[in-house]
Amino acid sequence: MTPHAPDAADAPRPRETRSLNVPPTAALGRRCSSRPRRSRGSLSLPAAALPCLLLSAPAQTWTSLGPAPTTGFAGATGRVSALACHPTDPSLYYAAGADGGVWRTNDAGLTWLPLTDHLPTTAIGALALDPTNPAILYAGSGEANFANHSRPGLGLFKSTDGGDTWTVLGAETFSGRCFSRIVINPQDPQTLYAAITQAGGFPQRAAAKNHPGATGPRGVFRSTDGGHTWARLTTLPDLCATDLALNPQAPSTLYAAIGHIFGHADNGVYRSTDGGDTWARLAGSLPSPPTTPLGRISLAIAPGDPARIAALLTRPASASGGSGTFLNAYLSLDTGQSWAAISPSVDQSSYGWFLSTIAFHPTQPDMIFAGGLNLRRRNATAPHTWSTVTPPHVDQHAVAFDASGRLLAGCDGGVYRSPDLGASWVSLNTGLATIQFYPGLSTSPAPTSADFLIGGTQDNGTSRRISSTLTWQHILGGDGGWTQLNPQNPQIVFAEFQGTGNLYRSTSGGTGFTLSSSGLSGRNCFLPPYLIDPAPPPNPQRMLYATERVFVSTNGGLNWSPLSADLTAGAPAAIRALAIAPSSSAYVYAATNDGRVLSSTDGGATFTLRLTDAGTWPRVTRELTVDPLDPLTVYHAGWTYGPAPRLRRSRDGGATWERLDAGGALPDIPINVVAIDPRPQLPTIFAGADDGVYRSINGGQTWKRYGDTLPRTSVTDLILEPTRPPSGRLTAGTQGRGAWNTPIVFCYPDIDDSGSLNVADFGAFLVAFAAGSQQANCDRSTTPPILNVADFSCYLQAYAAGCP
Repeated sequence: MTPHAPDAADAPRPRETRSLNVPPTAALGRRCSSRPRRSRGSLSLPAAALPCLLLSAPAQTWTSLGPAPTTGFAGATGRVSALACHPTDPSLYYAAGADGGVWRTNDAGLTWLPLTDHLPTTAIGALALDPTNPAILYAGSGEANFANHSRPGLGLFKSTDGGDTWTVLGAETFSGRCFSRIVINPQDPQTLYAAITQAGGFPQRAAAKNHPGATGPRGVFRSTDGGHTWARLTTLPDLCATDLALNPQAPSTLYAAIGHIFGHADNGVYRSTDGGDTWARLAGSLPSPPTTPLGRISLAIAPGDPARIAALLTRPASASGGSGTFLNAYLSLDTGQSWAAISPSVDQSSYGWFLSTIAFHPTQPDMIFAGGLNLRRRNATAPHTWSTVTPPHVDQHAVAFDASGRLLAGCDGGVYRSPDLGASWVSLNTGLATIQFYPGLSTSPAPTSADFLIGGTQDNGTSRRISSTLTWQHILGGDGGWTQLNPQNPQIVFAEFQGTGNLYRSTSGGTGFTLSSSGLSGRNCFLPPYLIDPAPPPNPQRMLYATERVFVSTNGGLNWSPLSADLTAGAPAAIRALAIAPSSSAYVYAATNDGRVLSSTDGGATFTLRLTDAGTWPRVTRELTVDPLDPLTVYHAGWTYGPAPRLRRSRDGGATWERLDAGGALPDIPINVVAIDPRPQLPTIFAGADDGVYRSINGGQTWKRYGDTLPRTSVTDLILEPTRPPSGRLTAGTQGRGAWNTPIVFCYPDIDDSGSLNVADFGAFLVAFAAGSQQANCDRSTTPPILNVADFSCYLQAYAAGCP
């Protein structure tokens, strides 16, 4: 079985409805304000108080916070990788979030509904509607845009009722790789083809996070039974197939783009005239290696004139991600026999491997749309001229037309629509919650600012939430990264964008920023981590910032100076994670993207190497978490599939480690972040994974998914606020479904392992509590520990929520 393949245990289950059971001596008619009576030095509550407390007990339910959308770019959300429009209903569209799942609108973009939150992954690369029955929808999982955060897929998802229900197909065939295109034979819709690529990243396949299927076969696959079984078309190279087109009038003719982004002698445009059995690379004036090195290739076929084929060609990417510049676009008028350059001047900067799309107008075959950062239109009345028709957000990934002929663009800002072929645009992102958060979210410590949340996002800058609506305020540009709030004055806010030294400070809660990076230099993990010292006594003037070394500021970020030596094994590595112990600023931990974990006991000046097997994930993380009450207890999240540690803990400052994922305790899924609730006697551990959040209430021995309503998306950040009423709050930042939060419920082991607390468990707790047993002590709120009403209250909350 592939890692974390879907099974019955993953299916969402309805929450159990449980009646309230109390001891028969309970005076159920008494008022809820009955006072507790003291017994043997501990507090006990009459059973009559039980219903009152249960009514207000929080459940394990996650709430979406957005943003959907932000106020930037005329109303932006996260990256959309694919679009599909109903052929006759101009109000019905489907959009695929790069890591946000499949969404549907029935009112032309006024509102959106997520359709696949319960499926094994939310990373989507391709959409296709059956041309003979548009209620049949295919979604290919795995985003084929080759970025470090372009996660791999776990199979093909199929719906026969417009997205209401789904079947997972091809998990064994495709897991660990990505779908770039799905095409369907209109004369035989049981026959479909899929273009498959490797997962993205620099170095190669970094985004696959060591998934065992990542090195599986690529190219073009064919199914003749509606997607249930697949076979690779072996006369094509085993390389990334970055696009695929089918002649709708002669569906045995197909065109495949073999566009391995790092370049390959076999890259090029291939054609089959026998349904994919055999293929030949097209030549003519179309560039081909080794004369012209080729990288990613995108294809399109004119719907009304399928003899016309267009190809957008990009130069190969370097090992570090640069050099993938625009080469040219070519047009064939004779099914690929001959080609001519059409020179659209698409801006692909140095990463055409990430943004490349080309499409024909559905009824005007002389009109072509070619996209990179910008979107360019070849004018039908003057085919040798091009116009720039870029929507409000750059980085184009998909072009489509609805049933009324309106142009749609899917980009890093979501979905935009134009009624006039790109002359004007309107955002369709209200309610489309597909933002991709990087690590580094911040909440406000102010009791009156429960709604405040700030975070940095992929290509949508930094935004803040100041009310309970789903619309967030865009406050800083670029790729937004780490954020911090001064705990003594939350009006002082820090935010950044990519690159060393791009750190900004606001004294007005984020309404205006000034550069705050004097003295910073060095290598970075795209978005450098930085921290305000959280340890008592409060000292928000002290901050740490990480490049390949640690820098310190003693004046609130105004100036910086080097504090440590280089913590990596050498260039080009940098520090990707930084953690300060909340109970003692002397203890600092760091992780580097060449696999090192180090610890310091002098505030970050000198470090001791603790691990060298932490993996080479290239970007910033929140993989290190220190117990809030013990500076020597640190957790490391391993962000990987396979045998390498996914979660481990050290109780001695990093000198020795124990695994918390061994023996199947956690599914084989990358763990990205850990949060600790220190209040129980045995602290509760929350683990943010690539498919949601897991919780352990027994020190990491066993784990269960926390809450049914959080989508199966990648959780990149967790913020735990134990003092947020009524019982604490956990906030999650995700890579594709925005931010979410949930109340924290204290939990106890379930005695008979029934899966939820029941009356037997409650009876056992009452006996222990009445006897004054520390077994019934919920928290570490007193020293020495004693039983009190807080212990009883938190058990009731756990019982009401059906813990564990």
